[in-house]
Parts: sequence; C-alpha cells; structure tokens
Amino acid sequence: MQKATDNKQEGMTFIGLVLVIAAVVFLAIIGMKLVPAYIEYFGVKKIISKIGNEPNFNDMSKKEIQEEFDKGADVGYVKVINGSDLIIEKGDSGNVVRAEYQVTIPIVANASVLLDFNATTAKDTLLGHNTKAIE
Repeated sequence: MQKATDNKQEGMTFIGLVLVIAAVVFLAIIGMKLVPAYIEYFGVKKIISKIGNEPNFNDMSKKEIQEEFDKGADVGYVKVINGSDLIIEKGDSGNVVRAEYQVTIPIVANASVLLDFNATTAKDTLLGHNTKAIE
C-alpha cells in the first residue's frame, strides 16, 4: 500500500510578494520626503543651542540674537525659519529663545503630513514660566 503525499506549496505567493514590495516602497517614499524636514530641524536646534551657549548670551539684545541665528541659518542651509520668527523672552535665568514652526509635506494627491517642531534654549521643560518678551 502506497502512502499519499501532500504536495503543499510553501512560501509567498506572487501577489503577496507584490503587496510587500509596494508597502516597503510606500514607506521608503514617505521616509525620503520626511527626512529633509528633520535634518533641517536638527540644524535649527543646533543653531539655537550654539546661541544659548554663547558666553554673553544673557546680555544679547533681540536684534543680536536674530542676527546670530540668521548667520547660522545661512551656513547651515536652514530656510524654513528666520531670526525674525524666533520667540525671544527674558526669564529668571536669562534669555530664552524658542523656534516653533510647522512643515507641511505633500505625500500623494491631497494627502499631506503636518510636522510640528519646537527648539529652545531653556534648560527646563516649563517654557514660559516667569518669562517676558524682550523688546
């Protein structure tokens, strides 16, 4: 007596493979569109951190801080925000500089991604605590 053998196929079907490749390509395209915005954000963060570490930072005027940011932005290829867009306040421990902005990135047709970015020189997380705007 002969045993019946099961000839079950194992592995992915062609349609399954196509769907997996399509998902990977879609995620790669989204990643390629989002990465430049994050690179620019890290540039903004680096410039603000550099300004905050200046020895005379607490004595700088609003105009000096804006000019310093604009110089760093020119060198770092930051185009999304200017020195005039910075929020500059005087706190208990000195000047506090914040950059808050949004970037909208179109993905497909009418679908977009909105990214909110916030960089600051504040050492604590309580932004706005006992601060006033510098004129």
